[in-house]
Amino acid sequence: MSLTMHSASAPVFSRILGNMLAWLDKAEAHAKARKFDPNNYLGLRLAPDMLPFARQIQIASDAAKACMSRLAGTEIPKWEDNEASLDDLRARIRKTLDHVQSFSAAQIDGSDARPISVPMRSGDALQFSGETFLKHYAMPNFYFHATTAYALLRHAGVELGKADFLGR
Repeated sequence: MSLTMHSASAPVFSRILGNMLAWLDKAEAHAKARKFDPNNYLGLRLAPDMLPFARQIQIASDAAKACMSRLAGTEIPKWEDNEASLDDLRARIRKTLDHVQSFSAAQIDGSDARPISVPMRSGDALQFSGETFLKHYAMPNFYFHATTAYALLRHAGVELGKADFLGR
């Protein structure tokens, strides 16, 4: 089996999103064992100018859903960023998983040459081929925010290791 746009996207997003659910479970267990509100994690930051933990999860979610939608040439679903608990974040991740897994290989494969336009806040747009978008924009962006969420939990004392990030 050769590498395809679908095999390089949907299963990769799905694995890390599933791992993120396990991180939240470990975070909740850690908080309960130490008798503090697990929702305290939502505001975690490593630096004053960085986005908090909840936002890292939301952006990782957005990166996965937008990537799949753009590769398929479909409308990107718009979701409010109003998660206020670990349960809300779990629901967001599950909704993202459902979206990612809703695309068939036929919808994604062949998108390597599809023109992809990513609007920027400045009003400009970044232009990519599907393959370049996936490999050099969408995946790095997804992993940046997933890794940051992982690091924030790790920094807060949640017992996570490399196997928790990579999954089994």
